[in-house]
Amino acid sequence: MSTVVLLVDDDRAVREALGQTLELAGLTPILASSYIEAKDHVGPDFPGIVVSDIRMPGKDGFALLELVQGRDPELPVILLTGEGDVPMAVRGMAGGAFDFLEKPCAPRDFLGVVEKALKTRAWVMENRALKREAKRGDAAARMLVGQSAVAEALRDAARAAARSGAEVLITGAPGAGNSKVAEVIHLLSAAARAPFVKLAAGGLAPEALEAGFARAEGGTLYLDEVADLAQQAQFALIELLETRPATRLIAGTYRDLAAQARAGRFHPDLYWKLEGVKLRIPSLSERPEDIPILFRHYVQQACEQSNLPMPAITPEVSADLMARDWPGNARALMAHALRFAMGLGATAEAEETLGLSERMAGVERTLLAEALARAGGNATEAAAALKLPRKTFYDKLARHGLRPEDFRN
Repeated sequence: MSTVVLLVDDDRAVREALGQTLELAGLTPILASSYIEAKDHVGPDFPGIVVSDIRMPGKDGFALLELVQGRDPELPVILLTGEGDVPMAVRGMAGGAFDFLEKPCAPRDFLGVVEKALKTRAWVMENRALKREAKRGDAAARMLVGQSAVAEALRDAARAAARSGAEVLITGAPGAGNSKVAEVIHLLSAAARAPFVKLAAGGLAPEALEAGFARAEGGTLYLDEVADLAQQAQFALIELLETRPATRLIAGTYRDLAAQARAGRFHPDLYWKLEGVKLRIPSLSERPEDIPILFRHYVQQACEQSNLPMPAITPEVSADLMARDWPGNARALMAHALRFAMGLGATAEAEETLGLSERMAGVERTLLAEALARAGGNATEAAAALKLPRKTFYDKLARHGLRPEDFRN
């Protein structure tokens, strides 16, 4: 149970006396003389409770109660009232106060209410922590969408890889979602609270590789398309795996790494280190029944990110999805979902209500989003595909409220 009590009273004698009472009871008071001194302490992460006088110069106890209610309605606030202020305290209770005490109050009564509020806060904080853990622990179900047996096998494989704690090699066709699976493994692992760092292996210098390991210290470093790693960087990686065991490595590729090793293009020692836990991501053609489910998921994501209404996904739309080959896998499906969410499924009547500038802005936004989706959130690659200078590209993203990280798969 937390012992922290934020005590707010403009009367110094009262403040210090109550603070001493709390200390003698083994609690930890934080003393503040005004709303201004108290306001920066309160919020969802504050582990304790608030005890505040109602009558104070400037913003009073009701203002502090209102602030707390806005930041965290489950943070208990006990109001202290002077003689004759009980109707005010009742008003505070109606506004969300946990309880009120009339000054002067006996230490036993004061501590009884404080300890009750602290127990309530401890329960709230523990419940929130459990929910966060459950959310992290369910990363596979949350992020690897699909109802097919193939999708369930992928989720089970990600959970097993997370438990192993070993290096992981993820293989899958381009656009299959290697980096997303790597992130899921990280979130399911014991290092979930530590950093998850993603690097593209192509052209990576040994110094940049070492810096990546340092940034991911205690967490996970994901190397995208590890087959593109230069020879010197391969040697450096072998050494780093020996000298920086606190950082876990997950590597992804769509190439046959065993064939690369046999051909002398990939260091065999590094290959065998990565081969320990191998996880293959199925293509969409291997789980066609998941295509409509994934499409709805991507459309919903796009609508939430852009504050757009969710369009109807008719049986005709679903049939069209199932009839396509999707050689670009999840990345191509995501790009299609973005186009659909941004109006390509709109009626002619709806289009006619838009002016030229609105239509042009919509087209530009769609093209930017598509480029990001195809590049898996890699802004440099997307800007190059659109033949735009980097600054111009980022200016356009800002104008349309698009973020590269929302398109990483």
